[in-house]
Amino acid sequence: MGEQAVTGAGGTPAPEQTPDATGEDAAAATGSAPAGPTTAGMTADGAAGTTTGVPGAGMAADAEGTSTAATERTADVVPGPGGVMTDEVGVVTGELTLRTGYSDGQVTLTVQYKDADEWYTVTGGRVALADPAGLDAVHAVAVALLHRPEG
Repeated sequence: MGEQAVTGAGGTPAPEQTPDATGEDAAAATGSAPAGPTTAGMTADGAAGTTTGVPGAGMAADAEGTSTAATERTADVVPGPGGVMTDEVGVVTGELTLRTGYSDGQVTLTVQYKDADEWYTVTGGRVALADPAGLDAVHAVAVALLHRPEG
């Protein structure tokens, strides 16, 4: 078989292509600031960065001491055989509502019979949580452990 050549206009071999200049090379060629990712006030490790020229860079989303995130999550669960052990009344079974609440650096799991008024603390359902941003993950794990409608 014969070799194939890439040709340009008029059937002549096309010159080798080089990648377009990016970043600092492009900035030097155009006299503008280099293109690249902006950090919006944070570095890759989550520490505060110093980015200029980015609106809102380095600003906190919430004022100190306040939070707009809800401090509890709820879900309806049906525990497997044996139900859920509580501190106040022992084992509860049937259709329950699980509440994962966050207060003062601690998560507490409580349950109630669906649509009832009384809440009961799940035995062993308290744990320290330094960052309330982890509440969703803790709640998801608790639901996964307790919701066993098939037994």
